[in-house]
Order: sequence, then C-alpha cells, then structure tokens
Amino acid sequence: MRVCAVVVTYNRKTLLLRCLRALLEQSVPPQEIVVIDNASTDGTRAALEESGLLDRPGFELITLPSNEGGAGGFHHGMTAALARKSDLAWLMDDDGHPAADCLEKLLQAAPSHDLWGPVVIDEAQPERLCFPLRMPGSAKVLRSAESVREAAAGGLLPGVVMPFNGVLVRRELVERIGLPRKEFFIWGDDIEYVMRASRAGARIATVAQAQFFHPRQDELGAPMFFGLLHFNNTRSALKHYCLCRNNTVNLLTYRGPLHALAFAAKTIWFYTFSRPSLARLRLSFRAMADGWRGDFSGHRRFIE
Repeated sequence: MRVCAVVVTYNRKTLLLRCLRALLEQSVPPQEIVVIDNASTDGTRAALEESGLLDRPGFELITLPSNEGGAGGFHHGMTAALARKSDLAWLMDDDGHPAADCLEKLLQAAPSHDLWGPVVIDEAQPERLCFPLRMPGSAKVLRSAESVREAAAGGLLPGVVMPFNGVLVRRELVERIGLPRKEFFIWGDDIEYVMRASRAGARIATVAQAQFFHPRQDELGAPMFFGLLHFNNTRSALKHYCLCRNNTVNLLTYRGPLHALAFAAKTIWFYTFSRPSLARLRLSFRAMADGWRGDFSGHRRFIE
C-alpha cells in the first residue's frame, strides 16, 4: 500500500528535521512525504534546502500563504495525499517523531482498520503516555505504556486512538467522510475527525506495539474537583480559546447540548476554584459563546 506521510509545521525547523529523519529511517519507510508549512518565518524552507530533502524523490514542500493552524495544515496535507493517489495518509505534527519500526507495526494492522495509530509516548519518560487514553464506554483512563499493553487484546485497543500523532487514515475513509475542518485552526480538529469517522462506522484502533514520541505538556490534564476530574489547561490564550470554542462545537455536534453545558460548568469551576482567573473566565465565555453560534473567526485576533 502506498503511504504518504503528512507533516504539518510552523516555526520549528529543528524539530521538523528530526521528524523527517525519523521518517526516512523507518524500517518500512513511506513512499512519499509531504510537508505543509504554515507560512513559517524561521527559515524552514532554507533548512530543507540545505538538508537536500527538497531534491529527494517523493518529497514535496507546500508553503501556505498564511498560517492556517494544524487543522488547515492537515486539511491541505490530506488533499495532497489524495492527489498523489496514496492508499494511506500518515499524519503528524513537526514536534513528534515515530519509533524506527512504527510504520511497519501499523501496516501489520492495515487489513482490518480505517483509522488507526500508535501509542503516543512521552519522549522524556518512555513508560508514560504523552496523552491519557480513555477506554471507550468506560471511566478507565490509561496513563502508561504498560497499562496499554495490559489492556490491549491481541495487541490492539479497538475504538480509541490519539489522532494526528502518527495515525494512518485510509483513502476510502477520507473520500467517504471528507477532510479535517480547517476552520478549527488548532485543537479539537483531530478529535472531531475521529468522532466523524466513528459515526460513519470506521474501524478505529490503537496498535500497542507501535510507538510515537511526543513532548508532554504537564498542564494538560490538570486535576480539578478534588482530583476527580481533569482539565486541559494551557498558558496560551490562543490555544485556550480554540479549545473552548472547538470542544463546544464538537460536543454540540456529536453529544448534544447537555454535554456542552456540562463542559461549560467544568470550565467555570476550574477557573473559579481550581485555578482562579477572571481573565480566563471571560475568555472561556467568549470562546464557548462563539462555539454555540458557530463563529470561527475569533481566533484571528490572537495571531494578527
């Protein structure tokens, strides 16, 4: 099967080159690599020219005229993969990198899946997951590589995946459900895509033996409500705005208004009691209101 690796980048040329080296050193390398550059200003193109990658067969750099975020990057990247007649798109950001046998392990599960991916590991602590995995239909949350291996039946965790961190997407699925929603800009576009795929009956899974390394952000999954719940806190106003707006949209679309209201209550609790911040409460209210209205223009004020 022809695999097109899609890497989305923005002003992280050193990490991008590390990711690309990891792709080229795969035990089973992708036939093609497409880099979507979100109008970087750090000399990304020059770094790729110096590395010689721009002259490599099967390699393409697509530089967008403006920063469209991860969502826009994956939208354009998957479009490019389809145009190249690839069977599978292998999606990742520039700050992650696959283990040497990651693609080989993933391809072993290809016949029975439509959207599937590796275990995303904290690069600083390899036995720790970078992002917790919640088991479908259960309150159980997996936080370590060992817990994934123990929970995986036949080496797989069906119905759950950490999207856009080394995931494979079958061409037929993209043609059936469409592309990522580029208007999301960042955060939640990957979750929306998995929700959309699941609603369409896609076969989704995590492959326990495939590993993808990513830096961990400790503020994601910050404890709240006496440690019974967790909240994805971030210092970035842009990320927080997009998180609240896009999560509201996803909940309204796939779970219903009661779940969106529950998320609003959780957000209010976190910035009232767990991490009191009037400024964050105001930003949260604006973002969630935009989500209810379906207004996807608000994030622009943070990047212009």
